[in-house]
Amino acid sequence: MADKKLVEAITSMEEDFAQWYTDVVKKAELIDYTTVKGCMVIRPAGYAIWELIQKDLDRRFKETGVQNVYLPMFIPESLLNKEKDHVEGFAPEVAWVTHGGLEPLQERLCVRPTSETLFCDYYKNVVQSYRDLPQVCNQWCSVVRWEKETRPFLRSREFLWQEGHTAHATAEEAEERTLQMLNVYSDFLEETLAIPAIKGRKTDKEKFAGAVATYTVEALMHDGKALQSGTSHNFGDGFAQAFGVQFTDKDNTLKYVHQTSWGMTTRLIGAVIMVHGDDSGLKLPPAVAPVQVMIIPIQQKKEGVLDKAYEMRDRLAKVAGGSLRVKVDDTDKSPGWKFSEQEMRGIPMRIEIGPKDMEAGKCVIARRDTGEKIEVADADLETKVPEILESIQKDMLEKARAHRDEHTYSAANMDEFRKIFAEKAGFVKAMWCGEQDCEDRIKEELSVTSRCMPFEQEKISETCVCCGKPAKHMVYWGRAY
Repeated sequence: MADKKLVEAITSMEEDFAQWYTDVVKKAELIDYTTVKGCMVIRPAGYAIWELIQKDLDRRFKETGVQNVYLPMFIPESLLNKEKDHVEGFAPEVAWVTHGGLEPLQERLCVRPTSETLFCDYYKNVVQSYRDLPQVCNQWCSVVRWEKETRPFLRSREFLWQEGHTAHATAEEAEERTLQMLNVYSDFLEETLAIPAIKGRKTDKEKFAGAVATYTVEALMHDGKALQSGTSHNFGDGFAQAFGVQFTDKDNTLKYVHQTSWGMTTRLIGAVIMVHGDDSGLKLPPAVAPVQVMIIPIQQKKEGVLDKAYEMRDRLAKVAGGSLRVKVDDTDKSPGWKFSEQEMRGIPMRIEIGPKDMEAGKCVIARRDTGEKIEVADADLETKVPEILESIQKDMLEKARAHRDEHTYSAANMDEFRKIFAEKAGFVKAMWCGEQDCEDRIKEELSVTSRCMPFEQEKISETCVCCGKPAKHMVYWGRAY
């Protein structure tokens, strides 16, 4: 009965997806609420996932020549005001510091919502010549945005992220870096989080405040809503002109640098939950599972069972250069309770070992993604476990891709467009004339936004889905988090 009760505590996805999500983040002990409105505690189980995300992304960044730095969390108001579009874009979400101790400050300080202005201030001091370029920096930090409505991981007033900021001598180099980082994000989502992404460019309405172009990776959640999972911005030389970031080029003339910025946040944990989870709880791809293998002893009080479980753990800990993350659940809970708990926490693989298995020289491996049980000879443990984990990682990506493709539709006109969004949930591919009026009308009528203009363009029809004028771009549309 107790085993059943554990899973009953999670609302079914079909019944109420939002409640299911909240139940999972709470029951799997990923987050906790705090007395600070709109801010959350990322608990050890949640933070361990973020550490693995951080480690993998950091490695990928460094392979492209990125260096980590750290800049202040406070931005003087006068500095923020130097780039008009940028400050207007962030004004509603900015938190202000007005006092230092008991004294009112002469100038308000903004708690960073993002750090473009500070990086410009920094680059202005360190870039004098073409020899000082490119500057390719990233910082891991928290930012504050005063959101009205918050949801764990997806939207909170303070969140963790990385923000890359680069400065280049030419427009071509800046565009190349912008796209390079977008591809790093796309590969990371697929290879590490097992999430397939649509890569493309944001419309001008949806682009970052102050950018020339914003590129995005868009993922589809289980409920058919889109989640912007990472963005990469080309700033051109607009910020450089506003902040006076100049360098002496090879031809001895003064020029403005061309800049980029790119970021991913803790909302990726929310994406993992909503792409892969099920009614039993979390389902983690092995690459970001803090525990990849949980060994569960059956009848553990019987002689030799616990010893065998520890021996298996120690053997597996030496596999793959010691990179496997393996634990034994030696608590005194019933095996059934342990199975349910392990499933709810999303641990990719469970190994069951009991007296009968030991006698037969085997163990039972259960896959979290499919529920399949596989008998494995004790002697094959070291080869089979990594093989099965690799298969889980690959199969989870394929399942997510199949789900996305099954929930991607095409609409040639407004009637079809309305009908799909009224009856279904997912991405809709439709043509667009390029006018913001049509985007505004679609958002107003259907609460649907343009997600991106994909790099892989198709011709769904000759005319704009909204106004019927000649179409310029194929766009992915959707309802989004």
